[in-house]
Amino acid sequence: MLRREPFLCKLIFFLFCFASLSLADELTDSDRLEFNANASISNTSLPKPKEGGSFADMIDKALEKEFTENDQNEATDAGSFNNSVAEQQAVLETVARVKSKKNDTKEEKSFKFHDVFNLDNENGPEDTPTLIDRKDNVFIISNFKSKYPVLQLDLRLISDLVVVIVSATCGGIAFACAGQPVITGYLLAGSIIGPGGFNFVSEMVQVETVAQFGVIFLLFALGLEFSTTKLRVVRAVAVVGGLLEIVLFMFLCGITAMLCGGKSSEGVFVGAFLSMSSTAVVLKFLMEKNSINSLHGQVTIGTLILQDCAVGLLFALLPVLCGTSGVLQGLMSMTKVLVLLITFLAVLSILSRTWVPWFLKLMMSLSSQTNELYQLASVAFCLLVAWSSDKLGLSLELGSFAAGVMISTTDLAQHTLEQIEPIRNFFAALFLASIGMLIHVHFLWSHVDILLASVILVIIIKTAIITTVVRGFGYNNKTALLVGMSLAQIGEFAFVLLSRASNLHLVEGKLYLLLLGTTALSLVTTTLLFKLIPAVMHLGVLLRWFPPDSAVEVGSKGDNFRSDSGKQRISVLVEGPHDS
Repeated sequence: MLRREPFLCKLIFFLFCFASLSLADELTDSDRLEFNANASISNTSLPKPKEGGSFADMIDKALEKEFTENDQNEATDAGSFNNSVAEQQAVLETVARVKSKKNDTKEEKSFKFHDVFNLDNENGPEDTPTLIDRKDNVFIISNFKSKYPVLQLDLRLISDLVVVIVSATCGGIAFACAGQPVITGYLLAGSIIGPGGFNFVSEMVQVETVAQFGVIFLLFALGLEFSTTKLRVVRAVAVVGGLLEIVLFMFLCGITAMLCGGKSSEGVFVGAFLSMSSTAVVLKFLMEKNSINSLHGQVTIGTLILQDCAVGLLFALLPVLCGTSGVLQGLMSMTKVLVLLITFLAVLSILSRTWVPWFLKLMMSLSSQTNELYQLASVAFCLLVAWSSDKLGLSLELGSFAAGVMISTTDLAQHTLEQIEPIRNFFAALFLASIGMLIHVHFLWSHVDILLASVILVIIIKTAIITTVVRGFGYNNKTALLVGMSLAQIGEFAFVLLSRASNLHLVEGKLYLLLLGTTALSLVTTTLLFKLIPAVMHLGVLLRWFPPDSAVEVGSKGDNFRSDSGKQRISVLVEGPHDS
């Protein structure tokens, strides 16, 4: 050790000398003269060191010559303020920039419960400022410009996510302890912390965007569990029956609007609006009841997937209904969506047979010791397919489900599902809580009479129409009624359709509020509706609507599906033969 110390000292001295020589090379002759002059004055009179005469100042000058102002200025941004205005991509209007207030007087303030979730305090870091326009729209600055690259944090978003996750956890625990579905706890927790409750969440758009991953991973996991063999069994009622259901709703609501003296376009939109069911909520309930592999579960899931595929067609139909585009243009838009859908699914089918198995086996070989890389690759694959589907004008939900189906054809489907399940459960709870934030408890309570009547009417009509459609495809009464009651609610996609229709001025303000409140209350009462299903089934047996032996049998190794007449039985084998 003693022998190494002289060597280390010499090495440090050599590095110091080398750094000094490098800095000396950076200085010009005038800098050296100034430094030598200042050094000679300091040696004779020893006054306080002058500015620019210290060794630190010499280093600063060298750094200034190395890092010029041109390095600090970023390249011209095409989306900058001046370029946007010059190219007429922006409209100038007055906005207010709001920054958090700091308490300079240090006065004591009374405690408020809402302040616990508020980051605007004098001891915390500085908040990202917000902008408010004349219509009270609040904009969060997403790309804060600074002279140097710095780490930017949106502390309000972090606070909002903490509030949503903690409240959803508390709501789920409370309802689980009470023996109720945890979905109700998530929805109720979201309504309490949302704008209609205590308004703890300030960045609604950002939270809802993050929560959208819940639907993506729910449908990805559904695709992993989905069997193409079972899909072939129910493809007729899922595809043809699902389309027939949407058309029937649009036709009946359009005729009703005309008979009542209203606009037929509004009636057609309301029909399309009511035909949507909640994929996330229904799927969660089917998982909790272990009914995904049952006959009515497969028909329900197939219909939900068809509805997700039809969203793009309905979006193309909205401009035609509001009169902003002609019928021919609308038909061309719908035809384009259909061609893109068929092409997209064909490409994915080819990739699922060629590239996907090789890719998954490669990830497994690289993840021999830990599943971290395989889990990350599975998530990336799901998001990539979902993003591609959205860019083609389809939907994120369709892409994520298709990604799951692609992996379900391989031998690693179950392993992938085990890796995705924790992520799916987390984001699903976040998504359901964000849906609850759209529910204004005060608004529902103020208009509970008309909204409750509307929800009951929607449940009865949807159950009757869907049951009739499923019954028309040869399924027994019990299966048809189970599918009808499972799809009797209005889905979260209806919020998107309603927002788009409102922007196109297709629906008026009062109708908008009625549909919004009905959808929110429908999602809340879905848990009660699923609770009533066993009682309705028992009542149907007592009233002899269907015989007791027409129950849907679900086996652990296989699923036996009975047809309406009981003469034809289709057995779908999963692991092995199953004798009933």
